Amino acid sequence: MAVLAQVRTTIAEHNLFARGDKVVVAVSGGPDSLTLLHVLRALRQELELDLFVAHLNHKLRGSESDADAQFVAWLAQEWNLPATIEARDVAALAEEKRLSVEEAARHARYAFLGEVAQRVGANVIAVAHHADDQVETVLMHFLRGAGLGGLRGINYQLSITHYPLTIVRPLLDVTRAEIEAYCKQNYLTPHYDRSNLDMTFFRNRLRQETLPYLETLNPNLRQTLTRMSHAIADDYDFVQRGVHAAYARIARPVEGAIVFDRAAWRALHPALQRGTLRAAVQQLRGDLRDIDWTSIEDARRVALEKSAGAAATLPQGLMLVVGYTDFTIADTARGAPMPAQSVPLLRVERVDLPAQGAFELPDSDWVVYTESANRKLETADRWTAVLDFEKCAGKIYLRRRRAGDRFQPAGLGGHTQTLHEFMINEKIPRAARALLPLLVVNDQIAWVCGWRVDERVCVTDETRVFWQITFRKKEKH
Repeated sequence: MAVLAQVRTTIAEHNLFARGDKVVVAVSGGPDSLTLLHVLRALRQELELDLFVAHLNHKLRGSESDADAQFVAWLAQEWNLPATIEARDVAALAEEKRLSVEEAARHARYAFLGEVAQRVGANVIAVAHHADDQVETVLMHFLRGAGLGGLRGINYQLSITHYPLTIVRPLLDVTRAEIEAYCKQNYLTPHYDRSNLDMTFFRNRLRQETLPYLETLNPNLRQTLTRMSHAIADDYDFVQRGVHAAYARIARPVEGAIVFDRAAWRALHPALQRGTLRAAVQQLRGDLRDIDWTSIEDARRVALEKSAGAAATLPQGLMLVVGYTDFTIADTARGAPMPAQSVPLLRVERVDLPAQGAFELPDSDWVVYTESANRKLETADRWTAVLDFEKCAGKIYLRRRRAGDRFQPAGLGGHTQTLHEFMINEKIPRAARALLPLLVVNDQIAWVCGWRVDERVCVTDETRVFWQITFRKKEKH
């Protein structure tokens, strides 16, 4: 039979299974997944596979969703296959995570499949993406402006390192028409999801309207897109080898961030520059689905052209910050942290500070103003601190943090705290911590600039002279 033979060939060409594999088969009850399960059941003795059925009720279609779950449970029992049937409230998840229903369903589904695989000791998950899904995905990515990674389409297999598991797609060379015919020939009665006809979903509009129109311009469009995706997949694999080699040479992890050698990175071809930036995002986040070309390109231009202190925002709570000889991609999203570009950074180890006057931070667009007064000055914002002038008598300077730094944060009743712990608790952007200015008086931290003064220099009712320190960005003309 044509479908069975094609799946056997696909499995062999792409090494989708090894003998003895335990395989979780994702079964929705529709024609695609029903065909997948039927074919793998036919091949299981030949390939020595141990099959487990998994179905997730998304609770999106009321009684129809419940009927699908009951059908899959019945089918697994009839075919003498172990099954796990569970339900998740995908609509609630979408609202909670601020995702589209489609994206929330995908997250819930793959999380569920991973959990089932771990429970039963499976190392492979089989899903029912087919050739028409591949065509639609490539076209959808093209319309949304993807690079090589998107235009290669759906992979035959995908490793999930944090489980570890492999997702395989044995039907990827089988068309939707062939699947429909297979179901009829084998007397399979799939359940149909009516949401596939809902034209509010982008993929459905693409399938029902865009592709049919484009096929009037090129009747062989599906074959053309399929061949293109295969060629691009090879190109992407070739480029990725260069990306991995370059990344290993010029990037290193430091305290949950990725630090790049800027000169070495600048010498790379633009394709490798973009690729290594995406590799850093993937290492920190593990998911590249939401990293669009524009975000990577904006960050690339900043790292390539801007001076020390410049920054670029990346999706998923990441930020790129440029230094003298390097640049860093780091997490800035614990709660709602301050963007790194709005933080004054100290590019030298230490600078002396006048008690009165103005001082420009080296290689920065920030200026420090100091003044004293006999009346309490108003604190304008977080970058202004008012201290007891007499308690600050002595040598005054700004420096960067050092290992083992401690101070007495105001409001803790004189208790000391490590600077490291304080920065974490206050959600100071990781990319800014090493270069954040510290106001020091006689070798004692008096102000973690922008965040907290030390209890020992605080203004009290006995203060006679008030000392104000203010950081301000230079005005651009």
